[in-house]
Formats: sequence, C-alpha cells, structure tokens
Amino acid sequence: MCNITNNLILIMKKNFKSLFLVLPLVLFFSCSGDDNITPIPSSQISKTFALGSIDDNSVTGTAKFIKNEDNSTTVELDFTAIPTGGSHPAHIHYNTAAEGGGIAITLGTVNGDTGFSSITFTTLDDGTPITYDELMSFDGYINVHESETQLNIIVAQGDIGQNELTGVSKTYSLGEKDIPGISGTAVFSERENGEALAVIQLSNTISGEMHPAHIHNNTAVEGGNIAFTFNPVDGDTGKSVTNVSQLDDAISFLYLDVVDFDGYINVHESDMTLGTIIAQGDIGQNELTGESIVYLLSEVDMSGVSGRTTFYGRTNGEALAVIELQNTPIDGVHPAYIYSNDVATTGDIIFTFNPVDGNTGISQTNLAVLDNDTVFGFEDVLGVNGHINVHLSEILINMIIAQGNIGSND
Repeated sequence: MCNITNNLILIMKKNFKSLFLVLPLVLFFSCSGDDNITPIPSSQISKTFALGSIDDNSVTGTAKFIKNEDNSTTVELDFTAIPTGGSHPAHIHYNTAAEGGGIAITLGTVNGDTGFSSITFTTLDDGTPITYDELMSFDGYINVHESETQLNIIVAQGDIGQNELTGVSKTYSLGEKDIPGISGTAVFSERENGEALAVIQLSNTISGEMHPAHIHNNTAVEGGNIAFTFNPVDGDTGKSVTNVSQLDDAISFLYLDVVDFDGYINVHESDMTLGTIIAQGDIGQNELTGESIVYLLSEVDMSGVSGRTTFYGRTNGEALAVIELQNTPIDGVHPAYIYSNDVATTGDIIFTFNPVDGNTGISQTNLAVLDNDTVFGFEDVLGVNGHINVHLSEILINMIIAQGNIGSND
C-alpha cells in the first residue's frame, strides 16, 4: 500500500513539473499576441461645435451632432453658467450669426438647472429632409434664448457647418484719427467655406452713436473709394460684427483676399459726419511689417525748423514715409522731395512727398515708385544715394527749411 502511494506522489510531482515548464510558454504566446488584437471601433460619428455668450455673461457650451444608424441626427446641447431655473429655447438658424436668419430647425429647450438638452430629428421645421452629412455643410448658426417670451435675449450663440471658424485669423490695428483716444482692432477669422468673420472692437467710442465703417481701396495716406461696408460699430459697446463674403460690387471677397487686399479701414463718427474719422488702419498687403528707419532733418539757414523722416516697411515691400518737423510756420504748406546725391553735392528731384502741413508739422506719403515710375520700396530707401529737402513754400522753393541725407549717404 505504501509503495502504491509513493508511486502516485512521484507521478504527480513529474506532471506538476511538466506543467510548470509549459505554463511560461503558454503565457508568452498569449501575451505576445496582444499586440495583434484590433480594437473594436466606435460606431458613433459626431461633430462638436463651440457655443458662447455674445454679451460677455460667461455662458459657454457645445452643440454635439451625432449621426444615428437610422439616418436621423441627434443634437446634444451642454452648457455651463447658463441662467438657472428656466427653460431656454434653442434653434438652428439660416446664414451666419453675424448676418442673422430665420429658424431652420427647432432644437427644443435647454434645462436651466442641468444646462443640457437632447433632440433627434430627420427634417427641417418645414418638413424638408436633412441628414447628418448635410448638416455638416449647413449654412447656419445656433441661438439659445432666454425664454419663450424673451426670444430677443440670446444667452449663447455659435456658427455651425460651413460657417464654423477654422482657427486661422488676422488682426489689424486701428489707430486714433480725428478724435483723440479712440482706437482698437479689426480681427478677420477664416470660416470653413473660405469666407471670414470680421470683428471690429474699439475703445472709447461715443455712447449712443452708430459709427459707419468701411474698407477702402489703396493705403490710408493715398485714400480711395469704399470697397466693402461693415455693419456699423455700436458706440455703446465699441463692437461691429460682419460676415465677409463679397465686396459691395458683388465680387467675391474671402479671407485669403482680405489678407492680400490693397486697402485700409476707416471708422467714421456718424452717417452725418463721414468726414470725421475716429479710427483708421491699413490692412492686407499694406500692413506695416514693424521694420523702420529714421533719418534726421536739420535746420537750414537758422530756420529753427528740424525733425525727422521715418520710413516704415509694408508687407508688399512698399513703405509709409512720415515727416515730422518742429516749429513749422502756422498755415504753411511745405513741399518736400528726395533729391539724388548727398546734401553737399545736390541733385535732381527723384521723389515727391505729400507737402508738410505747417499746422501739424507732419507729412505722410506712400512710397511705391519714384517720380519716373521706377519701383521704389522700403529696401530701396535704405540704399538710395539721396537726400531730403523741405522747402518754405512752392513760391519760395529756393528757401530750404530742413534737410538731411538718407540711404547710402546717412
């Protein structure tokens, strides 16, 4: 009996040892195979659009569009800081938020306590079928309202579909002009469809006024006709929001056209006082690069007039020339030119500036070509063999009140 028991124990020990040797191999092959396991993909297709407040009331949220297998679409609205205790009607509207438009789809109501709503649909409100894919390219935006009785109060808003912003934008500075203290920016943001959202934001605007704003052709110092009309700047908020898709003459005008446009922005005091410009700035190819060069202008024949000329580089290679003089005669109009050679050698006129205003001592001129139409931009100024003369008047052209060497003669 003892021998039988010992034999059984011996057999079990051998089998256990064999199992111990085989088990790591099993584990090795099982683990090494994990790398080849293909994850099960989610079948849900969705797209989320950002929604936010338009009156700086800190409401933020999202609109999640979900593609369902039955060809319907579910829209989930989810907000933080939305007014509590009420129900907030929501709709998809036609066009961009800046343009405004009628209701296309009713999205039910957002619960003010949870900030959430969900609705599933297959058609527009007028019964026209619409799919998830069509919504992804829809020309529309979402409004969430205060209540059914206060639809004019919008607590959150956002462009969707083809009107969604890409994240690419360009900001231009708008400086003060005829009324001190008013300045700001114009921001152009690209849309998925190539159009742009233009937001003008100014500080210290006139309360109660609506300030017309336009893009004009050419640089600000040259002046030009109106090419594009913005929605007016609200004097109470300093803000204007406009969709940009075509010029006033119906020619296509998209984001990429804006950033290369030969133009500038004027914001006016009112429709009745268009001659008063409250803010102005060059845009597109006329934007200043930040590069500049300063040349001093010294008094001549004890005139008491001196100052400087600053050349600012533009994106298109041209330049803005600003002459600033002190002690110029009141009401004087002072011709100014670039002459060839240095001051001591003298030479012929090669470029004509806009005259210096004696009341301000300032002249501003765009540099693109010499008087003989030879190209003359910012880089050319740096190397020109020339000098500047500012004269007392057209009649007394021989009287020079300020001068200085520029370019290679500096």
